[in-house]
Amino acid sequence: MTTITAIVADDESVARRRLVRMLEESGRASVVAACAGGRDAVERVVALRPDLLFLDVQMPDLDGFQVVEALAGRGGASPAIVFVTAYDQYALRAFDVHAVDYLLKPFDAARFDEALARAIHRATSRHPGDEEQLRALLADYLSKARSAQAEYLDRVAVKHDGMLRIVRTTDVDWWEADGNYVRLHAAGSSFLVRSTMAAIEAQLDPRLFIRVHRRYVVNVDRIVEVQPWFAGDAVAVLRNGAKVRVSRTYRERLHARLGAKTDTDPAS
Repeated sequence: MTTITAIVADDESVARRRLVRMLEESGRASVVAACAGGRDAVERVVALRPDLLFLDVQMPDLDGFQVVEALAGRGGASPAIVFVTAYDQYALRAFDVHAVDYLLKPFDAARFDEALARAIHRATSRHPGDEEQLRALLADYLSKARSAQAEYLDRVAVKHDGMLRIVRTTDVDWWEADGNYVRLHAAGSSFLVRSTMAAIEAQLDPRLFIRVHRRYVVNVDRIVEVQPWFAGDAVAVLRNGAKVRVSRTYRERLHARLGAKTDTDPAS
């Protein structure tokens, strides 16, 4: 039986490790490389010629679509590509470059197994007509995902001095996990919201907010400086002078979002 080989490319170490683990545990594919950036992914694909490529869309050097373009420029057979991202706005473009599937984070094991089966099928058969079927399946999947999730949160009600106060999300500087609550910081004040950070983040517009730590989600427009800190962590300085810790896990993604180059050695 021919071994199906795969490469994973995702700049988030937690997400990258999860994909590697899920692929290995499936028993259906062997991971030959795991990459944290687009350029490394291109080089590994050219050198190792895998059957499958699980590819993040947003990465700090080359994004997923630039990786596909670079591979096309190198010639040779391309792997079956599954895009993996938290943003559904890239979906139709992904299929325009002949992606096999589009995993929208967060995804469960069943959805992953479906994408893997589809990718293996493409890698081993490549029937004409698969494209249109995949487009139809994608449209159905995204329709269900959107109907299950409300529109982006544009305001939140908080209790203050015995009254109900409405805070627009665009006025929020950052969100902070606080036990069984989430504390929002806006205009020098802070308020508790009875919710979890995961629930709040799922409702926030990813174009306006970015997670920088397991406890913090920050309004990108408020960030004026990112300072190095200890052990690869950093500190985001906001317009009002507030400082929010950026963990190493999210630091590269934040730099990429801000259009900044990152040093591989944070102490350098």
